[in-house]
Amino acid sequence: MCGICGIAIPKHLNRRVSESRLVAMRDTLAHRGPDDAGVYLGDGVGLGHRRLSIVDLGGGRQPMANEDDSVWIVFNGEIYNHRDLRPGLEERGHRYRTVCDTETIIHLYEEQGARAVERLSGMFAFAVWDSARRELLLARDRLGVKPLYYALDGDGTLYFASEIKSLIEARAVAPEINYAALPDYLANHSPSGEETLFSDFKRLLPGHTLTWRDGQIEIRKYWDLSFAQNGQPALSDRGAIEQWTELFREAVRSHLMADVPLGVFLSGGVDSSAIAAVMSGMTREPIKTFSVGFAEREANELEYARMVSRAFDTDHYEVIVTPDDFFAAMPRLIWHEDEPLAHLASVPLYFVSELAARHVKVVLTGEGSDELMAGYYRYWKTVYNLSLGARYHDWAPEALRRAARGAIDRLPIGSALRHRLSRTFLSRTPDVESLYLDNFAVFSRDQQLSLLTPEAKERAGALDPYATARRYLAQSDATTTLNRLLYADTKTYLHELLMKQDQMSMAASLESRVPFLDHRLVEFTARLPERMKLRRMTTKYVLRRGMKGVLPEPILTRPKMGFPAPVGAWFRGAYRSVIEDYALSPRSRERGVFDPAFVRNLVAEHQSGARDNSQRLWSLVNFEMWARQFIDGEMYGHRATEPQRRVVGQR
Repeated sequence: MCGICGIAIPKHLNRRVSESRLVAMRDTLAHRGPDDAGVYLGDGVGLGHRRLSIVDLGGGRQPMANEDDSVWIVFNGEIYNHRDLRPGLEERGHRYRTVCDTETIIHLYEEQGARAVERLSGMFAFAVWDSARRELLLARDRLGVKPLYYALDGDGTLYFASEIKSLIEARAVAPEINYAALPDYLANHSPSGEETLFSDFKRLLPGHTLTWRDGQIEIRKYWDLSFAQNGQPALSDRGAIEQWTELFREAVRSHLMADVPLGVFLSGGVDSSAIAAVMSGMTREPIKTFSVGFAEREANELEYARMVSRAFDTDHYEVIVTPDDFFAAMPRLIWHEDEPLAHLASVPLYFVSELAARHVKVVLTGEGSDELMAGYYRYWKTVYNLSLGARYHDWAPEALRRAARGAIDRLPIGSALRHRLSRTFLSRTPDVESLYLDNFAVFSRDQQLSLLTPEAKERAGALDPYATARRYLAQSDATTTLNRLLYADTKTYLHELLMKQDQMSMAASLESRVPFLDHRLVEFTARLPERMKLRRMTTKYVLRRGMKGVLPEPILTRPKMGFPAPVGAWFRGAYRSVIEDYALSPRSRERGVFDPAFVRNLVAEHQSGARDNSQRLWSLVNFEMWARQFIDGEMYGHRATEPQRRVVGQR
C-alpha cells in the first residue's frame, strides 16, 4: 500500500516538471507511505511515490524502472499472482532485479502494453511512463479497491494522485464545489461514477485504464462484471457451495502475501468472522484480530467479536470510541477522506485502524460481501415490494390505491407504522427508482427540491440524483431485478465503501485487503443462481452454508448491524452544538447551498423525536466541515517532513 502522484506535460509546451511541486504532491501522501519516498524526473514528466513496505522490504523501492530505464512505474497495491507470472516472463528473457510484484508489472507492460492489466490479479492503481512512446498509462483494479484521481488542465497537462489533496497541492486548479455532483452526494452518500465533489478533479473508474499522449487522454474499460451463464452447466446447491467455499479459501490464502505481520478486522458479523476462521487455519501463530465499539449497548458488537476470537483462539484487541473521541476526530478524517465522510462508520473504522497499526501492517476485511451476495435487507425488501406492487397495481383500481395512500398520509407524523407503510408499494410506484433508489436515499429527490437554494439548484442543473445508478442498471447483462441491483451497487455504493476503507486505514498507515473482492470469486458469485445469494429472507446464503459447522451458530444467524454509531442520540444531547456550529452556522447560510429554513426544520424534527434525521444531519454537518477545509482553504492536514528524501532521477 502506497501513495502515488505525477505530472505529464505536452511536448510543445517545452516545460520540465517542477521537482518542488512534485515533492509537495508526494509528501502530502506521507501517511500512505511512511517508510520511503522517491521521485523520477524525465522529459516533461514527473512521478512521485510514498512507500509502505509490505513485500520485498529492501528491494521494492519506487519509482522503479526496467533494465534500460525506458519504462518507469509508480504503483499502489498488491499483485497476488505475481509469483505465478514471473517464471514465464523470465523464460522470455526478462531479468529481475527484485522479488517484488512491482517489477512484474513493468515486464508485463513491456510485452503487452496497456493490456498487461488484464493479466493481473490483485488490488492496484499504477502509472507507467513509456519514454520511447512518450505515453503515460494509468490503471485501476477491477473493483476499485485502490483509488486514483486525475485532473487534465486546459493546456493538456495531466496531474494524477492517490488522493485529491495531492492534486490540490499541485496548485494547478483551484478547488471548487462541483454543483452537478451535489444531488448524487445528497442522495447516495457520495458522488458516483467519475465525478467528485470538486469541479475539476475526476476519478479513474474501476476496471479502466487511461492513456495520456501529448495532452490527449483515452479511457478504456478492460473489465466488467457479467451475470451471463455462457453455456456453463448448472450446479447443484451442494456443488455451488463447495466450489464457492474453495474459491473463498483460495482468495484468503492469496491475500496473505506479505513480508510483514497481518491481522483481521473482526466485527463479529459473518463476513469478517469467515475470514478469521479460514485465515486461522493457514497460519502457525494465532492470528491478530481487532474490533471497535461504543459504550452504548445498542451500538456495540464486541461480544460477537469476542465469541469468534474465543472459537479460533485469536490474539484479540479492542478499542472503545467515546463521543468526545468521535467528534474530535472528524475534521482530521475529512481531510483524509478528501470529501465529506460518507458514512458514520468511517470514524470507528479509523480508530480500529489506528489500533491495528500498533501491531500489524496489513489487515484483511470483509468489505464487498454484501454487494456480491445481497447482504443488505434493502434487497429482499425491494424484491418483495416490486413483486407485490406489480400485482397490486394490476388488480387495484386507482381510486382504491389513492384511498390507501391517503390513509397512510393521515397516520400520525413520526409514527413507526406511517414510516414503514410509506416505504412500501402502497405508497410508491412499483419500479426500481421509486422503491429502491429514492426509497433508500439520504435525501430523496423531493427533499432535495426543498433543501437546495434556488441558486444551488440552478448551478446543479438537472436535479437527477440517480442518473449514474440508472445507467448502470441499464447496461448490466443481468436478467433479474436482484442481479441488476447488485451490479449497480457494485459500481456505486461498493466504491464508496472501498474508498472509506482505503482512506481510513491509510490514515493510520495500515494496508487493508478485501478477499471477497478477488475477481475470480466475484465472477463466480455473480453467475450463481439467485437462490444462492438471497433465499427468501436469508441473505448471503452460499456464505452462510459454506461456513455452517465452522462458525458459531449465533454468528451465522444474527442480524446484520454494520458499524453502528449512536450519533442520532448524540445530536439530541450534549453534541447538538455540532449541528449549530456547522449545519446551522452563519457560514453555512452565507454559502448559499442549503435552505436555512428547511435545515432548521430537519433539526427540530430530530430533536423532538418526530423523525430520525441523524443521517441527513450528518451529511450536512460533514459538507460544511469539508467546505471549510477544502473550499475555504482551512486545511486540517500539514505536510509531513522526514530526515532524508531519496530522489530517483535521470541516469
